[in-house]
Amino acid sequence: MGAVMGTFSSLQTKQRRPSKDIAWWYYQYQRDKIEDELEMTMVCHRPEGLEQLEAQTNFTKSELQVLYRGFKNECPSGVVNEETFKQIYAQFFPHGDASTYAHYLFHAFDTTQTGSVKFEDFVTALSILLRGTVHEKLRWTFNLYDINKDGYINKEEMMDIVKAIYDMMGKYTYPVLKEDTPRQHVDVFFQKMDKNKDGIVTLDEFLESCQEDDNIMRSLQLFQNVM
Repeated sequence: MGAVMGTFSSLQTKQRRPSKDIAWWYYQYQRDKIEDELEMTMVCHRPEGLEQLEAQTNFTKSELQVLYRGFKNECPSGVVNEETFKQIYAQFFPHGDASTYAHYLFHAFDTTQTGSVKFEDFVTALSILLRGTVHEKLRWTFNLYDINKDGYINKEEMMDIVKAIYDMMGKYTYPVLKEDTPRQHVDVFFQKMDKNKDGIVTLDEFLESCQEDDNIMRSLQLFQNVM
């Protein structure tokens, strides 16, 4: 569109300032060309070689091929933005509101904070959550709960994530949960995790608490189930 308008302007005023109009048209043309190339880069994203992903994850090459076909089916462009991610995720929880949890999950997947998740991002996280060691899964979960990425979890962050999970599960859970149930759970868990009572939970505190308390570990299974 910029190139078309530039040509029209040039034809109207070519008798007065032809050199300036041509320069302006060329600038518009180059700008639009760059924008189109950037858009095509996003649309035509291709993942790293499957051999490389096989070495980096716990999936076989054939499993990666199946995962990639499914990813491309949902995201033909090869990348997924947050809104699309929310729409896909909402399909699995029709009785609840998954948008807030999907928001947090998307940003945990988007490790480079580009605003989009590539197949490599998706499959790397999936590998950890499905086939990683307990330590790897807990580190990934800590990163999810650390919403502002300052290296700590505060009580508000934990509450935000837990409430988002309850909202996503919906009103039809059994037994029916009381409205203050998320707050009660957070109060108990945070008190156990905050070993030195400084109001924040470090990665070491999180790892130690989860591995020594069966109740916390069972609760974290909910997170893996909603994945």
